Amino acid sequence: MKLRLTIVVSLFLGLTRADNANSTPVYKNPHASVDARVADLLSRMTLQEKTAQLIQGDISNWINTTTNAFNATGLAWSMANRAGQFYVGYPAPQQWINEGVKKAQEYLMHNTTLGIPALVQSEGIHGFLIGNATIFNSPIGQACSWNPKLVQKMGAAIAQEALALGVNQIFAPLGDLARELRYGRVEETFGEDGYLAGEMGYSYVIGLQGGNVSATIKHFAAYGTPEQGLNAGPVHGGERELRTTYLPPYKRQIIDAGAYAIMTSYAAYDGVPLIANYHILTEILREEWGYKYWTTSDAGATDRLCYGFKMCQSNPTDQEAVTLYALNAGNDVEMGGGTYCFATIPALVKAKKLSIDVVDTAVSRLLWAKFAMGLFENPYLGVPAEQAASKIHTPETIALARELDGESIVLLENHDNVLPLKKSANIAVIGPMAHGFMNYGDYVVNASQFRGVTPLDGIKAASTGVVTYAKGCERWSNDQSMFAEAISTAQTADVAVVVVGTWSRDQVQLWQGLNATTGEHIDTASLNLVGAMPHLVSAIIKTGKPTVVVFSSGKPITEAWISQNASALVQQFYPSEEGGNALADVLFGDINPSGKLSVGFPYDVGTMPVYYDYLNTGRGSSPGHEYDNGTLVFGPEYVLNSPMPLYEFGYGKSYSTFHYSDLKLSKTNATTTDSTMATVQVTNNSTRDGTEVIQLYVRDLITSITVPNLMLKGFSKVPIRAGETAIVQIPLEIKDLGLWDIRMRYVVEPGDFMIFVGSSSADLRSNATLTVG
Repeated sequence: MKLRLTIVVSLFLGLTRADNANSTPVYKNPHASVDARVADLLSRMTLQEKTAQLIQGDISNWINTTTNAFNATGLAWSMANRAGQFYVGYPAPQQWINEGVKKAQEYLMHNTTLGIPALVQSEGIHGFLIGNATIFNSPIGQACSWNPKLVQKMGAAIAQEALALGVNQIFAPLGDLARELRYGRVEETFGEDGYLAGEMGYSYVIGLQGGNVSATIKHFAAYGTPEQGLNAGPVHGGERELRTTYLPPYKRQIIDAGAYAIMTSYAAYDGVPLIANYHILTEILREEWGYKYWTTSDAGATDRLCYGFKMCQSNPTDQEAVTLYALNAGNDVEMGGGTYCFATIPALVKAKKLSIDVVDTAVSRLLWAKFAMGLFENPYLGVPAEQAASKIHTPETIALARELDGESIVLLENHDNVLPLKKSANIAVIGPMAHGFMNYGDYVVNASQFRGVTPLDGIKAASTGVVTYAKGCERWSNDQSMFAEAISTAQTADVAVVVVGTWSRDQVQLWQGLNATTGEHIDTASLNLVGAMPHLVSAIIKTGKPTVVVFSSGKPITEAWISQNASALVQQFYPSEEGGNALADVLFGDINPSGKLSVGFPYDVGTMPVYYDYLNTGRGSSPGHEYDNGTLVFGPEYVLNSPMPLYEFGYGKSYSTFHYSDLKLSKTNATTTDSTMATVQVTNNSTRDGTEVIQLYVRDLITSITVPNLMLKGFSKVPIRAGETAIVQIPLEIKDLGLWDIRMRYVVEPGDFMIFVGSSSADLRSNATLTVG
């Protein structure tokens, strides 16, 4: 990077002479190259101005987010010291944020020497984090849709809503993988598999950045598998696991999608904190991948180097040590939440402890993103208050939320085809997640739980019969005093729909110590239903009425007995604001379920992990079992349980049935530079139109090292009319079949590969052999 900057500086000298002649700086010339503009601007900046670009600011420094009072002194101070970007994700009225952003950008453009616009930041896990913006379902659910096109539309909708208030950077999506299910942030991920997570995140970035809002890929890298499932805990693994499993989804989202920003991780990987990991942040991200934009720490992550990782003195934080660790490793910007260690940059440079080249490199990366986004020409794109309704929470975005949610719902069981329900049926809706609040995941705006369509609302709106409701129990209690009412309600109905699960909290409540079972820093030792909920389900099943159980949750639930005893079981990961309508669409058959699990369900927390792409020799095949009548059948793997998942990755039922046949490869013999096309015929041999997710997996049959037993390498979601056959094609690049060999080189080894297509990672319907030579 240092060499590149030197070359660029020499290249723009000629342009600078022309600039002097017409008094227009090169960096303000939209026709100049980005390299030339960056070099020109960098040459004009003081050390303090450079430092200010590398520390996150906050709108609360000049706008009181409770009263909307304006603090002019705070604005001037912030723009002198923390001008590169600022955070606005507060539960404040839309126009307060809009006006506060506009004040800041106008100040930067007209009251600072160089007029460098800021990146304006908020959250985007469930959608744009502001009151009355469209709330989409959780990412773990979005991935169950297996529909990248819908996720891209969602990204575009989030960009439209954010930009309407002048927000031009969103903290999403995640490249993290859900491979440790006790971890509280499973709901924020796109699931357990790197290929699926890469495709979903790629589509989100394309949609978001296509709307001129920067994505921020997080949490780089390997953040979803902390020790004991505890938030920000260390992640164990070696270089090969890092490259084989964890890095591919990040690379797809960062490099292929062209993400403008990356957020680093709180955790350490293999003993090295990610915020100070030169190997990952510089050698891999920059030198191998060629990434040219910027990275930021997570909130307060810099101080953890001292008080958490014990790499420097804490209380007070050794700010100089933190800055030298992080900046030299390739972490360019410091987010708020800590002691603002990067404020020591000028002193470190003057003391010759920190090279100005390191600072210039970090600043240039941030400027590259700003120029590439066109912020210097259009720093503020917020709309007047009277136009906000045409951009935020429109009928189109609401309909999109319902469509994506509907495609994300997974039918786990449907005994005796009890679903779909007749709209004329008398239905008892029961359970603490059925009504009274919206069961959203974390990172929704304060008080969002009181806005949206609950399961009861949705079922009532769609039904032509009698719909009754009983809460049954509180989500956080063992109290069974409301069971009698719930049982009576079920007995007088034709069918019961019982909604139970996990719960999180909104952006304010999550940090107030209120009870929750998922969300950031809310980790669990069990995946069972809490308190009275499993007993409520049992009581309703025992009435003898057909009982449809709906899991409304942010992660898998381990209650295998419900799978056996309920009439039907439906998984709806944390819903959108249209969640109740989407659920009703599926229950009544207006939507034929097409969701497939993005994460496997274990039988019990003690049988984890259950991700499908385990290394060869992983997983046993001789489980034991305890039957309902008390009979014990002992096995070695495990004694009384199974190491295999209850529901595997890619699993999901439909109201239709599909038959696979005639798998062919366009090339059965190929070189490493070739591609092949898998073609398979899929027939809907039912009387109902349906949609199937055809999944392509690869097994490398003979390898020089141990590799995953199976890997997803492609999929296609295809609607197929009743009785008709679709010819489905899925491309496969041979270069994507490689491994990291004993010398840590990426190679595609010659030999045979088994190509499978099927309905899940364990339901492989057809196969063919590909020989690479």
